[in-house]
Amino acid sequence: MQHCFFWVRGFLLAVLVWLPFAIDSPAYAVDAYVTRYLHVTTPIPLVLDDQGKTRLFTAAELSAGKQLFERNCLNCHVGGATLPDPTVSLSLADLQSATPQRDTISNLVTYLRQPMTHDGTEETFWCRQVPESWLSQAQIESLAGFVLRAAQKAPGWGGAEF
Repeated sequence: MQHCFFWVRGFLLAVLVWLPFAIDSPAYAVDAYVTRYLHVTTPIPLVLDDQGKTRLFTAAELSAGKQLFERNCLNCHVGGATLPDPTVSLSLADLQSATPQRDTISNLVTYLRQPMTHDGTEETFWCRQVPESWLSQAQIESLAGFVLRAAQKAPGWGGAEF
């Protein structure tokens, strides 16, 4: 009887330790928004840096990026708009007109790690810094990939109406 108790207790402990990792696992399900509005069913290339290198992003990675966006950015960036400063959105045109441009994965990640004003002259306090202790490099690249793909493909992304 005592042996059975230890086995059950051990099993429950293992489930409780494993469950948070299973829920927050990188094996995300593909979000219907990513396939329907971002048109991603097979890996797609997104521009990685200013030299034009690309990196393939899967629908699962962009779904993970969408989930991270919803958890961390949605309060200020509903539909790609920027509520604290409506003159600067997450539209592709606004990302491209920023200094430095934020239309590559690397440049957008640099911005997220150290947010600057749209003209690049000073730090901005509208957007939180995202240190690696908060989001890993893989996570922040998935988030940047989601934002860039949404800016390219999502209907109304960054528009005045959402």
